[in-house]
Amino acid sequence: MKQFYIVDSSILPDVVGKVIAARALLQNGEVKQVSEAVKRVGISRGTYYKYKDYVFLPDHEMASRKAVISLMLHHDRGILSEVLTVMSQAQASIVTINQNIPIHNWASVVISFDISALQGTLDDLTTKLGGIRGVSDVHLISIE
Repeated sequence: MKQFYIVDSSILPDVVGKVIAARALLQNGEVKQVSEAVKRVGISRGTYYKYKDYVFLPDHEMASRKAVISLMLHHDRGILSEVLTVMSQAQASIVTINQNIPIHNWASVVISFDISALQGTLDDLTTKLGGIRGVSDVHLISIE
């Protein structure tokens, strides 16, 4: 299993930043060939090929984490609103909500949300959601 680390660039050799810069030149079309890119940034082709598949800048999407939960909500006015308020207070940003029609006064709801800025843990959030009147069967389905 591969392990990944986030490290401060000040402790890395200069060639790491140059490999990333060369890749950027190729990706944005400023240069057409690897030889042009490495010449421009001041590294050898060998150095580029040695590191190119192993060093990357953090992507804005890497910072975005998503989770999906399922809940059963009693068919009473305001319960979904209270669920969303608790999630908002925890800094969970809702991505999608899927609610089925109530059967025997209970509706299943699946909520996907961004947890990048979540205050507290997912366990804390699911516990708080389970404590809301009219909410049962709170389950974490997945995390990305």
